[in-house]
Amino acid sequence: MNLLLAMAPQGGTGASGGGSMVSTFVMFGAIFLIFYFMIIRPQQKRAKEREKLLASIEKGDKVVTSGGVHGTVAGVEEKTILLQVTENVKLKIERSAITTILNRDTKEVKQ
Repeated sequence: MNLLLAMAPQGGTGASGGGSMVSTFVMFGAIFLIFYFMIIRPQQKRAKEREKLLASIEKGDKVVTSGGVHGTVAGVEEKTILLQVTENVKLKIERSAITTILNRDTKEVKQ
């Protein structure tokens, strides 16, 4: 009988319940902060860089599209780009299809 009394939980359930709730909120807060700094914030940063890239497209830039087409920008409109692929071939594509801008002079890649 003494063995059963020694194994029984001591104290009431009210005291341990309050501390457990606070630690749960702290743990959820920590998980949210980790999630924010590891996933959400870098994704927002990449989206801003992409918008900046698409806004900086100018006539004469050499670009690569998401489909892998290489060409030179022959004209720029608000949402579309006129892309010259060869001497007599021009394609009208969406501005969002541009993935990379290759600089004319330095052969440097902007992404």
